[in-house]
Amino acid sequence: MNQTYVTLNDGNKIPQFGLGVYMIPGDAETKKACMEAFCAGYRHIDTAHAYQNERGVGAAVKESGISRGEIWITTKLWPSEYGEGKTQAAIDKMLSRLDTDYIDLLLLHQQFGDYIGAWRDCEKAVAAGKVKSIGISNFESERLEELLTKASIKPSVLQVECHPYYQQKELKKRIASYGTVIESWYPIGHGDRALLNEAVFTELAEKYGKNNVQIILRWHIQEGTIVFPKSTNPNHIQDNINIFDFELTEGEMERIRALDKGVRFFNMSLEEQEAHLSAFVPAD
Repeated sequence: MNQTYVTLNDGNKIPQFGLGVYMIPGDAETKKACMEAFCAGYRHIDTAHAYQNERGVGAAVKESGISRGEIWITTKLWPSEYGEGKTQAAIDKMLSRLDTDYIDLLLLHQQFGDYIGAWRDCEKAVAAGKVKSIGISNFESERLEELLTKASIKPSVLQVECHPYYQQKELKKRIASYGTVIESWYPIGHGDRALLNEAVFTELAEKYGKNNVQIILRWHIQEGTIVFPKSTNPNHIQDNINIFDFELTEGEMERIRALDKGVRFFNMSLEEQEAHLSAFVPAD
């Protein structure tokens, strides 16, 4: 079975599976992980200005020998870069850090600051050919509807915490009419042992000759979620993508859906998030 793609509401096709580089320290380690991923068949990298490793991603893309058109780069703007005019300049800096002519998917990283002004500049970047698709990350309050109402281009994706213990069923209903697709961070529940060791995953792993993480990732794929587990371990990078040679039955999918507990692992209130995140300004 080949890797799968999701057709976004703007017609672009995104590789449904990729590598996340959050908390990979520095450009050298990031480049190394990306090169491992490309060798394993990955064609999607998810980064952000706040991760401070975009240059490592760009260097790996350049040196991989793979056509730029085959690799999907997702990156994110930080609230300190939000605002009409200000965001346009930030996008140009981002293109320079990534050493690329265009960004495949550009997200607003957090729901704070002048996100409406930033969105207008993102729409202009699409019109200018600097960005193919635009979306949002961590918009789960009423600010989601505010942006959706004011956006000329509706977000193609919404990146949020999503895993078998927190399946985002209500959020999916809120965005369904816009064709916006969920992307998952913490796809395996931040490595929570209780989640990873659920009996259903152990049983299905034995049945299909896989490990528990692979079963969870396969579930995400069949749910239509875009997923990009982070790893720097070459064996884990290879294992994580080795999920396209089997398929869970509908009954097995339902058993996993039944695990939803409404439990998330990132629990800051909106006010706590804003206070915490506003203090950080990523370096250029």
